[in-house]
Amino acid sequence: MEKKKKHPLHGYGYGSSSNLEQVQVITLKEVDSTNSYLRNLPADKVEKEFVAVVAKSQTAGRGQRGNSWESAPNKNLTFSIMMHPTFLTANEQFILSQAMALSVKETLDDYVRSPHPRIKWPNDIYWNKKKLCGILIETDLMGKNMETCIIGVGINLNQETFHSDAPNPVSVWQITGHATEPLTIMKKIIQRFVTYYNQIRQGQTHDLIDHYHKGLFRRVGYHLFRQGDTQFDARIRGVKTDGHLLLEDREGNIRTFGFKEVEYVI
Repeated sequence: MEKKKKHPLHGYGYGSSSNLEQVQVITLKEVDSTNSYLRNLPADKVEKEFVAVVAKSQTAGRGQRGNSWESAPNKNLTFSIMMHPTFLTANEQFILSQAMALSVKETLDDYVRSPHPRIKWPNDIYWNKKKLCGILIETDLMGKNMETCIIGVGINLNQETFHSDAPNPVSVWQITGHATEPLTIMKKIIQRFVTYYNQIRQGQTHDLIDHYHKGLFRRVGYHLFRQGDTQFDARIRGVKTDGHLLLEDREGNIRTFGFKEVEYVI
């Protein structure tokens, strides 16, 4: 609670005609985790349908599988956005993961063009064989439906070198040789995401799902995967609506995998 007193809420203007009018943005100099900040945000501080928090420095950012996220202060983009998608059931929540992954990919496409970034299932963003962005989604349920969803995004933008034991990070600066402005990137990502979110609410998900599949990392051809201690060649045949990955091995067998049950061999 002490940290919240040090960093009061304030808005970030986006223009009257934008769907970003639906978004309340909190900017912080430093925070342990943007996801944790939103989870602990008092209800009387929530002013709009979406609440986003962005930090110049995140001291304890989290990734998938409990990993930490390395981000040099004032160099990268770390933000989270919270919403209450009560119109979705628990088994439909993967559509929000797709929407954010696609929003990040499409935004970065304008900055990294040769080749474009890809979506490494379920929602990491890769450039070639290196990780450009990580996305962490945390949800709360109320009965059969979703109650709260918090999506955390960490993008390597202007970091020139990495010092952690992460095996394959890369930044936009390392790819392009020049800096990008974090809040501009965040604005574009959130605008895309809110557009997709509103389409999801209206049941218009066909294009989103189609573009997600077309943007998948190693979508074409056979590639090496690992299940436990076993490696095998397979090609991606699709992703189910609940997030399960469909792989076809060289014998033509279709195999279904949930999160953490299979991994790419990079």
